[in-house]
Parts: sequence; structure tokens; C-alpha cells
Amino acid sequence: EMTPTPHKLRPLLGALTWPNRITLLRLVLVIPFVMALLQMREHGNPARYIAVGLFVFMALSDAADGILARVLNQRSALGMILDPLADKVLIICSTILLAIPAVTPEVMRLPSWVVVAVVAKDVWVMMGCEVIFLVTGKLYMGPTPSGKLSTVIQALMVGFALIAPEMNAIHDGLGQTIVLIASGTVALLCGLAIMSYTRLGLGHLADVQREQSTENAD
Repeated sequence: EMTPTPHKLRPLLGALTWPNRITLLRLVLVIPFVMALLQMREHGNPARYIAVGLFVFMALSDAADGILARVLNQRSALGMILDPLADKVLIICSTILLAIPAVTPEVMRLPSWVVVAVVAKDVWVMMGCEVIFLVTGKLYMGPTPSGKLSTVIQALMVGFALIAPEMNAIHDGLGQTIVLIASGTVALLCGLAIMSYTRLGLGHLADVQREQSTENAD
């Protein structure tokens, strides 16, 4: 009785724009992607190829929903929440799993310190948003240039890790070298993103304080 029936789900799906539907699909596909990563030790390349295929599809769908939202003029508050959420869930899950020795072969493995950088950045941003909401009663959301660039390079890092064996086939050690360079770049950009989001948050707090001071003066 608690399971929604198809005729009850249709109005819910109809309320979603196509960009939001694509974003939800991307979020759901994280589950089989994670399952494929978890099977790499046991099933080897077949599981990795599935993970690569899903990752490429999700990356393309990420670009597609943004293009559709602009072309169809269907940008929405829900999309502003779902899109970065889908990105963060994918990146955090894949970064953590690709750094675990029991899950990922050494040739593809990410250094543990890049996991710390990625998670710390996202936790810092979420805590900052919560603090601003508690102080101002408003939820400020908006990516900074360094935050956007950090997300792009994180995705590239995961992609490079997934195809590291193929890069090693071109030149021995090439895969690990590129993954290490990408990881270092991600860690640096995460630090810059933390600073830029902190500055942005402090700016919002200062604006609210000025508005309150002006209202009290009036």
C-alpha cells in the first residue's frame, strides 16, 4: 500500500522539466556505477568497462541537462539543487572507492590525500551554507569559478584513473603519472575553492549586516 502506483507517479514526473529528469537519471546511475567499481577486483576489466561506460554517459548527460535548461529556458530551483548534488555524489563516491586498496588495483588507485581534499572542500561548503542560512534565514547557492573548475578537474581525475591501464599500454607508468598530476591539481583547486567560497560567504554575511543596519537606522 505504501508503494506509489504508476498513475500516482505520472503527475510527479510530469512536474519535472526534462533537464531535471536527466539530472535525476544521472543521480540514479551512481548506484550501478558504484556497484561496477566494487566488482573490479573480482571481475577485472568487464566491471571496469561498465564503470567507464556509465561514467562517460553521466558526464555527457551532465552537459546535456545544462544545454537543455538554457535552450528550453527551463532553469529551476530544483535543478540548481539536483545538478550539483548529482555531481558531488558521483565524485565523492568514485574518489573514495578509487582510493581503497581492497577495491581498486594499484595502477588505478588515487592517493588518499586527494580524498581528504575533495571531501573537506564539500563539507566546508555545506557547513558554510548552513551557517549562512542559520544567521540570515536565506540559502545562498552559487558556484565560484574555482569551484566549477575544481569539479571539472575532479571528473577528469576520476576518468583518468578509470582508463589508467589503457594509458599504461601506451607508455609504462603514463597512467599513474597523469593520475598523480590530476590529483595534485584537484587538491590545489579544492584549496582555492575553499578560499573563494569562504570569501563569498563572508560577503553575503556582510551584505545582510549592512541591510540590517540600514533598516535599524530608518
